[in-house]
Amino acid sequence: MISPVALSLKSVSSEKLLLKNRPIKTGIVHIGLGNFHRAHLAVYTAIAMDKFGGNWGICAYSMRNEKLVSAMRAQDNLYSVVEIGPDTDSAVVPAIHTRTLVGAEDLPELISEIANPDSKIVSLTVTESGYYISQGAKGLDFSHPDIINDLSGNTPKTIYGILMKALAKRIELHAEPITILSCDNVASNGSQCRQLFLEFLAKADGSTSLMDFVSTHVSFPNSMVDRIVPGTESEHLEMSLQRLGASDLIPVPAEKFTMWALEDNFVAGRPHWEEGGAIFTTEVEKFEVMKLRLLNGAHSLLAYLGALSGHQTIPQSRFDPLIERALRKVLFEEYLPSLEMPSGLSADTYIEQLFSRWSNTALGDKTSRVGSDGSSKLPQRITIPALESYARGEEPRILALTVAAWLMCISEYGGFQPGPYAQEMKDAARVKICEIANTSTNLATFISRFFNESGIFSDELSGTQAFVELTSKYAEIISKNGITDAIRASLEN
Repeated sequence: MISPVALSLKSVSSEKLLLKNRPIKTGIVHIGLGNFHRAHLAVYTAIAMDKFGGNWGICAYSMRNEKLVSAMRAQDNLYSVVEIGPDTDSAVVPAIHTRTLVGAEDLPELISEIANPDSKIVSLTVTESGYYISQGAKGLDFSHPDIINDLSGNTPKTIYGILMKALAKRIELHAEPITILSCDNVASNGSQCRQLFLEFLAKADGSTSLMDFVSTHVSFPNSMVDRIVPGTESEHLEMSLQRLGASDLIPVPAEKFTMWALEDNFVAGRPHWEEGGAIFTTEVEKFEVMKLRLLNGAHSLLAYLGALSGHQTIPQSRFDPLIERALRKVLFEEYLPSLEMPSGLSADTYIEQLFSRWSNTALGDKTSRVGSDGSSKLPQRITIPALESYARGEEPRILALTVAAWLMCISEYGGFQPGPYAQEMKDAARVKICEIANTSTNLATFISRFFNESGIFSDELSGTQAFVELTSKYAEIISKNGITDAIRASLEN
């Protein structure tokens, strides 16, 4: 057993440091400090700075995770990324963060950091729900209390309120250009973020000059990010200790695989991220759609079918023969026909690589984590492939099964018990969905009302009666006979 030594630059051997000379200045301000950011953008940036230098230190802000920020500060903003898989025992320390901030109390400092002329990029990992997208209106959800709060001039609770105040101060001080970089699983994330932000500003008082500035001095590159990064468990602390020889209270477990595709549209400059393997391409949208549907869409199916089948982890779900049949069917028959692969990438090779990643039993990603926030994830992953299936004269059975399984996981309609792993799933729409379920006379009525009243899916898909009825059919089978019978029904010719 290694004696615990607190994680510090002195306690880590130089070969474990991705960046030997720590940055002095902040060049990137990141909103959404969490495991994914620390294992993805932070790693790419540390590698780029180690090879080419530059002032690209990261000031990272968390909306509410005081425990993580406190631990980061106690460790001089250091942490380890622990790669987990059958062919790796790596642990590295990025050493890229200059400051960490958290909550409403630190908002003035965050706004000052974004307004600082040294800051060239604001990056985001706020999850799909952090964009407040209205599927019905196909734009910003102006009915959401957080958006109403920010438009009222109160302490910001959203990225839009924060950016509005920070960019207004930036204009006041110097009006230097800046890039806003979304690193979230949102289709056309840069373009979408720009549209939503401008919609927000159009409703805000006195924002004409700010809208002009955003239109002319702010770029919003699209990007696709990909790395499976589960939550940190106690065993990861032990792994980090064994591999580093130092005690890290906040290690990040991650798979070895990582991918990042971006548009090269950075008005104020950027790090040499390509040194870490980032792909700069004009085909970002193809990468995004490929990942959103083949990885993320199938990931959701594994989570909901797996949790209802009593599987705690994604690998357990993937190795269930019946779930694997449904997984291959949705990938090859319902998702693939709806997309065009990026140049040079084979669909067969990419999908088999996905199966290998989902088989990583050492990583043990949990179905409850992957299945959380389905209300903001599934509309992007399900809607277009389902509609295109009907346009081809085909029935999107597995896509409907995915939605039905999700609803049975979180609504617990009629006292249905989905099991402990489904009950661990978090979803901002759970209260709304449960209210609809509890006031419906039967399950078919619940499903119909869900599509008509929740506003989660687009009007086009909600108005496709065949999809509503198919979802209802599988929900009924799950409720009465269990998930196994529902999967078998979806696979019948």
